[in-house]
Amino acid sequence: MANEPLIVSWQLLRAAAQLVEGIQNGVLADGFADVRPVHGYALARISTGDATVTDVAEHLGVTKQAASQLVEHLVQRGYVNREPHPDDGRAWLLTLSPQGRACTRAAERAAAAVVARWREEMGAKDFAALYRGLGKVVSPGTVRPPW
Repeated sequence: MANEPLIVSWQLLRAAAQLVEGIQNGVLADGFADVRPVHGYALARISTGDATVTDVAEHLGVTKQAASQLVEHLVQRGYVNREPHPDDGRAWLLTLSPQGRACTRAAERAAAAVVARWREEMGAKDFAALYRGLGKVVSPGTVRPPW
């Protein structure tokens, strides 16, 4: 099929968009109305530990100034704690607050619900094939915003 690469590309991009939309809808339904997908990517990086604004900027692929504004939003709304970095007097160590951990758990539940819906729609055999196939072609690594 001549358009197969384009169609597969579009389907994968649309699947990723559906997953992000499903997570966003689930997070909103759980009461986290002031969080957007970009915040989720930042919370994911912060949740791994030893995160600074510079780490968040590198993870998101944005400037340190943009990351600082995003982190400030998360701190002001109670999702992230900011403490002096024990090894760098110029940096702040970022950690998830209890509210930030609750938000990430809501995102995980929402993602699981989207994938469960896909599994149900595809059937166990086709879903298992998709899982194996993606495992063969998708490189391991961090998940970053698609910009």
